[in-house]
Amino acid sequence: MSFGSIIHDMVIDITKTRLDTVAQLGAFLESEGRRNSDRGISDSLASSNDCESGRPRLKTATTRKGKHHMTNSSLHGHACASHHGHLYPRTNRRNFIAGGGAAMAVGAPGPLGIGSSARTQPQERRIIDVHHHLSPPTQLAALRKENLALALTVQWTPQKSLEEMDRAGVSTSILSVTAPAVTFLGRDDARRVARESNEYAAKLVSDHPGRFGMFAVLPMPYVDDALKEIEYALDTLKADGVFLLTNYDYKWLGHPEFGAIFDQLNRRKAVLHVHPWVANCCKNLVQDVPDFVVEVTTDTTRTLASMIFSGTAAKYRDIKFIISHGGGTMPFIVERFSQPAMLIPKYKPFTLEAVLSELRRFHYDLAQTAQPAALAAVTKLIPVTNLLYGTDFPFRSAQEHVELLSAFFPQADLNQIYRGNALKLLPRASAT
Repeated sequence: MSFGSIIHDMVIDITKTRLDTVAQLGAFLESEGRRNSDRGISDSLASSNDCESGRPRLKTATTRKGKHHMTNSSLHGHACASHHGHLYPRTNRRNFIAGGGAAMAVGAPGPLGIGSSARTQPQERRIIDVHHHLSPPTQLAALRKENLALALTVQWTPQKSLEEMDRAGVSTSILSVTAPAVTFLGRDDARRVARESNEYAAKLVSDHPGRFGMFAVLPMPYVDDALKEIEYALDTLKADGVFLLTNYDYKWLGHPEFGAIFDQLNRRKAVLHVHPWVANCCKNLVQDVPDFVVEVTTDTTRTLASMIFSGTAAKYRDIKFIISHGGGTMPFIVERFSQPAMLIPKYKPFTLEAVLSELRRFHYDLAQTAQPAALAAVTKLIPVTNLLYGTDFPFRSAQEHVELLSAFFPQADLNQIYRGNALKLLPRASAT
């Protein structure tokens, strides 16, 4: 099949999926009696006290190498939203069909926070959340010292996580720190904060059997120290996997400097959760546009490209990769991943078929990728067997993801995304 025909089929399928989703959601909203036609969509936007108090401040902070361009607007790949609320506007059937439904049918954005019944009761779901953040006291203290802590990070507690999980039917959350992890610290502090953060996470796992797992943070970019922490975290703390950011000091994950880390993870057949972090080149790049709007998902795509075209993905076939946020912008620009083979001789082995084979081998969490348009592209490219439920809590709510995913997927697919696929990677979660 030619590349053109593949892209043609993708466009047709995405359009059909959007139209089907519009019809299903419109029928649901009508049956639920959501007839608020006097309220405009703009009046329904969710608000968040946490978001208002935690709005990133454009304050320059000194990094561990003396750079002066790290700011709070770059800290995390999250649009600000209350963990009780919705980032997208709730709407009624009339507004949905008149405004968002027609727009989605032709590819334009529409209102997406639709409040589905989510089919099953929370206690029946037993969901595994693979993208759930914690705030270890040591890391939080270091962030505060550099004025890098967001309000939602400061306000996080284990109890808030458990309450959010129970509301949505999440039985187990795999905990990981949020960006910037320990990248802003010097070597000794990075090593200490990473170790203490991992021990704190391990204690939560022990204190709440079955409710939490953990992805260990590494003292990157210090590779020798990271190798020691992998050993301690996996062998002593029994972590479920490790956590890496998409880039460190202008090096993305396909860089040969990280080869020793990938060697060890591959030998152990370990799970690696890859989380975005805005590269130093691109912080505060566009005036009035927070970095998380564009750069976070873009950097996920950069590191995917780095791993593909460096040969890293093909070399380390025993690492179980989990890529955040549905692969960032990759599903939308996958055509460009095929072009180097056509234009540059040294990339000739990277045919469309070879690239797609590697991309489809990875797993992808759907945190902040639950809108119908995004899901249509992801599911055309990635099999349902490789999709995982994630929330990005406390920056987004678990219930919101349940509602949006339930409006898009049939129940059989939801069973895999909510739990079945994760159990293949994280067998310890089967105890819940």
